[in-house]
Amino acid sequence: MMNKGEMSKNQAAKVEAVAGILEQVKAAQSITVVSYSGLTVAQVTELRKQCREQGVQYCVHKNRLMKLALEQAGITGADDLLNGPNAFVFSVKDPVSGPKVVNDFIEKNKLQALAITGGVFEGKPANAATMMTLAKMPNRDELLAMLVGCLQSHISGLVAVLDQIAEQKGAA
Repeated sequence: MMNKGEMSKNQAAKVEAVAGILEQVKAAQSITVVSYSGLTVAQVTELRKQCREQGVQYCVHKNRLMKLALEQAGITGADDLLNGPNAFVFSVKDPVSGPKVVNDFIEKNKLQALAITGGVFEGKPANAATMMTLAKMPNRDELLAMLVGCLQSHISGLVAVLDQIAEQKGAA
């Protein structure tokens, strides 16, 4: 049996852990809940590496502590997402990076053991279908590349038209 000092240390550690998770929740534009039961250590290590490369955080937290952090952040109704062994992928720079990394990893490795079970998007719990929709969307970097490509093609067209006008005036 634990004495009062040990219990208060344990309680303090939990409060500190919830505070750390709460910071992650507040900083994230989306949180992807991933069921990872049956993955090998090598697969988890590779997924963590790919998450880091894309600027997202892959963390395993106790469901109870995650629930407390979500409640403190004002997010309720996520209880049914927090069952079984879960990992949480926090997308900080844009809401689609986390789901996209996980979905790409699942598709590339043809994994049955890894699944997106839901998440949090726009401050509300989201089902797996919503998170999969986010996974299929272009992320911030891809959108910026598309924008630059569109602007570049329009500018190139404008330059070509201006060159033709200058040639016509020069010939006249």
